[in-house]
Amino acid sequence: MTLPRGQLICPESTPYYHVTSRCVRRAFLCGIDHYTQQSYGHRKPWVLDKLKQLADILTIDVCAYAIMSNHYHLILHINLSENRNLSDSEVAARWQQLFAMPMLVDDWLMGKEQTGAEQAVVAELIAEWRSRLKNMRCLNEDIARKANQEDRCKGHFWEGRFKSQALLDEKALLTCMTYVDLNPIRADMCRARIYLDL
Repeated sequence: MTLPRGQLICPESTPYYHVTSRCVRRAFLCGIDHYTQQSYGHRKPWVLDKLKQLADILTIDVCAYAIMSNHYHLILHINLSENRNLSDSEVAARWQQLFAMPMLVDDWLMGKEQTGAEQAVVAELIAEWRSRLKNMRCLNEDIARKANQEDRCKGHFWEGRFKSQALLDEKALLTCMTYVDLNPIRADMCRARIYLDL
C-alpha cells in the first residue's frame, strides 16, 4: 500500500531528493521512436521551459536534471528558509502565476474589508499554497496535458506517482548527481567530453 507523500518526505530532516517520473503506454517524452521513426525531440523544451518556470515560482531549487526518452530525473532542494520567509501576499502572487486566483483572495490582496470568516478562509488557502510551493507536482500535469493533446488520446501519460528518494548526506547527494549527469551518456543519448589541462 502506498503512503501519502507527506509521510514520505520530511524536508526538515533532509531537504534533498532524487525524483523520477516515467511515461506509460510506451509513450515518448523525447527522442525517436524506433518503431514509427517519429521524433519527439520537440518535447524536451516543454519539460525544460516548465522546469525553469517552476524553479522561479516554487521554493524548490533544481540541482541537476536529465531528460531521457521515456522518463526524467531531478535532484531537488526544498528551500525551507525561502518558503518560511515569504509573506502571505508573496505566496499569493507566486501562486497566481500558476493558477487562477479565487475572488476572495483577490479582494484580500486589494485591501477590501472582509469578515472574520472570510479572513479565515484566505488564511487557510495561503497556508495550503505555501505548503504546495514546496512540491513539483504541476510539472507532470502540464506535460501530460500537452502530450495527450498532441497524441490525440486521453488517460495517464505518467506512471501513477513520481518516485522520490531522500538524499540523506553529502555523499548521497554527490553520488546521485553524478548518476543523473551520466545517465544520458550511459543511454547513448550524447557523448562525454573530457577536457584536459595541457
